[in-house]
Amino acid sequence: MNKSQFIKAVAAKTEMTAKDVAKIVDAIPEVVEETIKDGDKIQVTGFGVYALKTKSAREGINPRTKEKTLIKASKVPVFRFAKAYKDNFQM
Repeated sequence: MNKSQFIKAVAAKTEMTAKDVAKIVDAIPEVVEETIKDGDKIQVTGFGVYALKTKSAREGINPRTKEKTLIKASKVPVFRFAKAYKDNFQM
C-alpha cells in the first residue's frame, strides 16, 4: 500500500475527505520527530511507542579492510509495537 492508497483507506474509514486525511498523514512524521528530539516519547495505547534510543559507542570491523574501527555513540528513532497490537498477528 502506498501513501495515496493509505490516505484513501483512512478517509473511507473515518468519513473524512482525502484532503483532510492527507494533511494529518503529512503532519504525523513532523510531530513525531519534534517530540522525540526533545527526549519525550509518544505512546499510542493499543498501537505502540515512538521513542529515541541511545546506542553506546562500540568497536566495529570494516568489512573491506578487516580493520577495527570505533563506531561513535548515536541516537536513533525507534518504534515498538504494543503487545495488544502484536497479539492480533499471532497465528
